[in-house]
Amino acid sequence: MIGFLKPAVHSETLQSDEVDHTYTRLRWQVFIGIFVGYAGYYLVRKNFSLAMPHLVAEGYSKAELGFALAGVSIAYGLSKFFMGSVSDRSNARAFMSLGLAMSALVLIVMGTVPMATGSVAAMFTLLMLNGWFQGMGWPPSGRIMVHWFSPSERGTKMAIWNVAHNIGGGLVGPIAILGMAIFADWHSILYFHGLFALAVAVLIFFMVRDTPQSEGLPSIEEYHNDYPKAFAYSRDHETEFSAKEIFFKYVLNNKLLWMIAIANAFVYLVRYGVLDWAPTYLGEVKDFSFDNSSWAYAMYEWAGIPGTLICGWLSDKVFKGHRAPAAIIYMLLTMLCVVVYWLNPAGNPGIDIAMLIGIGFFIYGPVMLIGLHALDLAPKKAAGTAAGFTGLFGYVGGAMTANILIGFAVDTWGWDAGFGIIVAACVLSILLLAVTWKMERKKSSEVGTEGDA
Repeated sequence: MIGFLKPAVHSETLQSDEVDHTYTRLRWQVFIGIFVGYAGYYLVRKNFSLAMPHLVAEGYSKAELGFALAGVSIAYGLSKFFMGSVSDRSNARAFMSLGLAMSALVLIVMGTVPMATGSVAAMFTLLMLNGWFQGMGWPPSGRIMVHWFSPSERGTKMAIWNVAHNIGGGLVGPIAILGMAIFADWHSILYFHGLFALAVAVLIFFMVRDTPQSEGLPSIEEYHNDYPKAFAYSRDHETEFSAKEIFFKYVLNNKLLWMIAIANAFVYLVRYGVLDWAPTYLGEVKDFSFDNSSWAYAMYEWAGIPGTLICGWLSDKVFKGHRAPAAIIYMLLTMLCVVVYWLNPAGNPGIDIAMLIGIGFFIYGPVMLIGLHALDLAPKKAAGTAAGFTGLFGYVGGAMTANILIGFAVDTWGWDAGFGIIVAACVLSILLLAVTWKMERKKSSEVGTEGDA
């Protein structure tokens, strides 16, 4: 098993006339592999939210289900950080496919074994286990992105790849409707998605390759003559770092990385505060049916596709690689949509759906940019850990708060309290992103001065 996960070894260097053809073919192949693969991860990450109204009907409180759902966020945040370090020293192909296969099996067990949803403790434990395996999706994808795509193209390429989770998350609703139609059993919301995810895990293994060097190709920086601006690149960055180097030299001592990680906590609180509670909120307050709530859930995710692509383009072309300005604009517009969604009276479903589409359109841009910014701030052999560090704050600090605190607040004081928390998170994220913008410009200026010298 350990050998299976080790980084792919360097192959014999290809002849120069083969490099262009092989690079072009493999870049498309690995991109499709991680795109479809990461979409598959989302089929079994957030489908539990659609099962929650059925569990409420069986007698569970929102606070109890919020606590159970927090198991995913706690484990995912920790796993994305620690497994990110492992992924930096692993074969991305094996690592990513194994994680999805294990996550799928957990959801299949949850849907087919009665005891798995028989208590809050059982659900929390299994969802925590699922969250740990979910942490094996983003880091190897980040490893692939920084090894196969050069710095000046990553904003656009990362934006395109990032919509994979919108496609996967958006398919959760339709697949749930299909599963209910076929099996007439709400447990199918859990196991049916798991079967789809298993098939995607097989595809990842056949499509993804680890690094260009393992295929006999030069590094992407050398091939494109395109090098990082946020730090001084050297050939030493092509060698695998030790865990100590990754953590202490490139991650924990990086002040800007700390700042965007804290901002990420508030962005994720908004993202999941709206998304995870949408089926329950729409059903209880806005009188939506299960099918209508499921389609609204899907549209929230799919709206993130054009929003993310535009956001990536803005950060690359308009703001010249600065990530914070576009993220600030998007968070301001997210907050506006959240307020309208919250205050819109029941009986106006068109406005509710339009605002959910608006929130989905805008929130995923900042989510993508913070992950991209983390990749920009560290050498590529430490990319998984850097991105995992921001994910740790996003999920343990943001998504977990969205699950537990909002569930408790709604049970205790009503939905107005829950939305008050979400709006406050919007404001705090904007303030922190403004600070990162100032720090980012100062850091870029210092690197440029060193380069001139």
